[in-house]
Amino acid sequence: MDGRSASLVLASTSRWRAELLARLELPFETAAPSFDERGEDHRFAALGPQQFALHLARGKAASLAGRDDNPWILAADQLAVLDRADGPLLLHKPGTEARAVEQLMRLRGRRHRLVTAVVLTRAGVEHHEIDEQRLTMRAFSRAEAEAYVARHRPLASAGAYHIEDAGIRLFERIEGEDYTGIIGLPLLAVCRLLRAASLLV
Repeated sequence: MDGRSASLVLASTSRWRAELLARLELPFETAAPSFDERGEDHRFAALGPQQFALHLARGKAASLAGRDDNPWILAADQLAVLDRADGPLLLHKPGTEARAVEQLMRLRGRRHRLVTAVVLTRAGVEHHEIDEQRLTMRAFSRAEAEAYVARHRPLASAGAYHIEDAGIRLFERIEGEDYTGIIGLPLLAVCRLLRAASLLV
């Protein structure tokens, strides 16, 4: 990095990610990436969860490259993955209450993974990390799932829940190194990336 202070752009419109990044007390701006994530779903089986998440994060970052101010771009993508005997199943954001309930019922009493890839890139230089959380849900009832979805509407969450609200009640066990990875931006990994780019001491 040259002697000037490089700007930082978070390639996301998620308020959760913006709130997490703000904890690091670094100036940054947010921008919406122009990248069709679902158009890449056909690559999941070949790449596997971790490399597919990294592929999507890179796509988001690349969609914001080429700005005149040449900022560092921080992009992340999180996958919810249910491991099955015939291979991992990629879970999508439900979009509707009915699909959210069905997604929760599919996960109830089972363990799934949240795989988050984070990319920090600028002018052809890239730093990246992959964070993985393992979460086991309780064997809750459909009525409990319906009540949770109706009240909290986790329709834009890949797992159909938010760990930040009453969704925590649906879980039996959470395993991972950094709980912020569940929310969508693993800050310990982000700090390592920012230090690698000399943006954080």
